Amino acid sequence: MGIFGFFSKDKKEKLDQGLEKTKENVFGKLSRAVAGKSVIDELVLDDIEEALISSDIGVETTLKIIEKLEERVSRDKYLNSTELNNFLKQEISSLMHDTYDELPEVDGPYVIMVVGVNGVGKTTTIGKLAHQFKKAGKKVVLGASDTFRAAAVDQLVIWSERVGVDIVKQDMGSDPASVAFDTLQSAKANNADVVIIDTAGRLHNNVNLMRELGKIRNVMQKVIPNTPHDVMLVLDASTGQNAIEQATQFTAATEVNSIALTKLDGTAKGGVVIGISDQFQIPVRYIGVGESMEDLQQFNKTEFVDSLFN
Repeated sequence: MGIFGFFSKDKKEKLDQGLEKTKENVFGKLSRAVAGKSVIDELVLDDIEEALISSDIGVETTLKIIEKLEERVSRDKYLNSTELNNFLKQEISSLMHDTYDELPEVDGPYVIMVVGVNGVGKTTTIGKLAHQFKKAGKKVVLGASDTFRAAAVDQLVIWSERVGVDIVKQDMGSDPASVAFDTLQSAKANNADVVIIDTAGRLHNNVNLMRELGKIRNVMQKVIPNTPHDVMLVLDASTGQNAIEQATQFTAATEVNSIALTKLDGTAKGGVVIGISDQFQIPVRYIGVGESMEDLQQFNKTEFVDSLFN
């Protein structure tokens, strides 16, 4: 199911634009840290460390970068801004988890279960994903298993109509696992290629929610074994360190196979992508860099780092 290719010129330009605030934030702080300095000493290292941490890369990931930088300056105390940027580019790229271009072949439809708290852009991400899969020639079915929030099902119905894909839903308050069961049965009967299941976006530390996700998984496996094939966690990049905390809670409570980071275009906190990729070693599969359906891009760490340091 290899449906992804390299970024087009337009997508690269959109990525550059989407990361503009993050670039100004990260490199503005780094420039001030090394301004007028001819030698990278302990004081400058401290300033660089503070600049990286305050750019939402995160403490754990920043310390890894600083440790490598200390090794470098012990050999060569002079680093100009270009050399420093090249060093950071290489180190950041090495820390980030590799991404992949293809979804694996499976027996029957490929099932994605989408999780995340309310307000992160979960429903919008599902709609944009459905658009991309349909554009690639895939038959898509959506499952409205977020039955606890009045607007959730209605929003997903609007997206299904806008994109032109099928949706399976029940009344508000219905059993989410029952909706998922019906969705997979329908998808299997109609030879769908991709199923995307929405889930409730209540607090990530809610024990009942995590039990519910387990129930949905167990019920789906009665229809198609080994599903879902991908549990995708949606995070809002503009929340910075809170996104890392949400990822910590979700990965502790349930298996997460991939991450989608939304709202990168509206924030200076895009450095959080680096910290999340490094700390959780889970592929960041998608990033949101705009409002249109085309602006959910497949994440590519090489493209991301190149754009960040461009």
